[in-house]
Amino acid sequence: MNANSNIRSGNPLTSLRRAVGGFSDGARDWWAAAPRWTRWTIYGLLIALVIVAPHPAIGSFMSPYSHWPSLLFSPIGTFVLLAVGLNVVVGQAGLLDLGFVAFYAIGAYTMAVFATKFGWNFWGILVIAIFMTAVSGIVLGSPTLRLRGDYLAIVTLGFGEIVRITAQNTDYIGGARGITNIPHPPTIFGVDFALDPLPYYYLLVAAIVLVVIFAKRLERSRVGRAWEAIREDEDAAELMGVPTFRFKLLAFFVGAMIGGLTGALWASKVIAIQHNNFPFILSATILAAVVLGGSGNLPGVIIGAFLIAWLPERFRGFQDYRILIFGGALVLMMALRPEGLLPARRRRAVSGNGGESGDTDPGATEAGGQAAEEVAK
Repeated sequence: MNANSNIRSGNPLTSLRRAVGGFSDGARDWWAAAPRWTRWTIYGLLIALVIVAPHPAIGSFMSPYSHWPSLLFSPIGTFVLLAVGLNVVVGQAGLLDLGFVAFYAIGAYTMAVFATKFGWNFWGILVIAIFMTAVSGIVLGSPTLRLRGDYLAIVTLGFGEIVRITAQNTDYIGGARGITNIPHPPTIFGVDFALDPLPYYYLLVAAIVLVVIFAKRLERSRVGRAWEAIREDEDAAELMGVPTFRFKLLAFFVGAMIGGLTGALWASKVIAIQHNNFPFILSATILAAVVLGGSGNLPGVIIGAFLIAWLPERFRGFQDYRILIFGGALVLMMALRPEGLLPARRRRAVSGNGGESGDTDPGATEAGGQAAEEVAK
């Protein structure tokens, strides 16, 4: 064992992995111990950065080959919002969902149908879209959430394909041609959404801020502790008195609402949608963003989604090689940080240093039981 440990210690990849892990873990621990005024100062700086992000000077470096303000909305902003929603299901509740794009599609088609066929107001449709996707989350979850692991993943994957194929074959919602001429939101305070992409960006930023606050409050509540207990050990949570099915259904409900909100905002921006806009690979990409950033940790998930959306555009100048470079960058990041760039603290404790065997913290395995006890009280 000592010889193997020495070999691992001399491995350059292992040393680099530990260095990267030490840096990100140190930053996370510093943030956890930071006083309130420090946190609010950083929040203010982040808000200021988000406000000035569309500036051409920033865009000239971040995206020299694409229109930066449009890129900030889609795919960067939409990926971030979708990743926050999927993190509720996968990261907090531990449910592997491969059909999350279905909720995105339902929200987009709800916006398109009610706007083009009934002429409803944008804000009213937005509420309807969130409601429709929440109901679809319950419809999907009710018969399937008694399944686990691979079986649940296969069922959710099938649900995503069912929604896409139904959209393709239903003439009422455009069939294979899709829906065009989706109206923009009405002018607000003199801001015309039809002429400028920036209002869409700030609208999406406002939605992300509200959703992140909502998700964090859920994470720190009794609901979040129940999700944590289910994620760590569902059988133990159920034995401790946690109504696991009810809380898993709630996770699908919340995740579906966020997915529907994103789809509705995106549809009003692009003004034309088709079934091909909602392939399975989009679900896989958002899942990759959650895993890359650190499943269960919101800041990490946001960073992961940003990188997944931004890197292919940054490498667009390499033409046919840009996807190869993008894939290589992802492989390198996961090799250096297999548990994610900023994993949740308890997840990091369970995986040990760099994911190596023998470094696991025994106390971390009790996380699920402790959370279950708190919920059952």
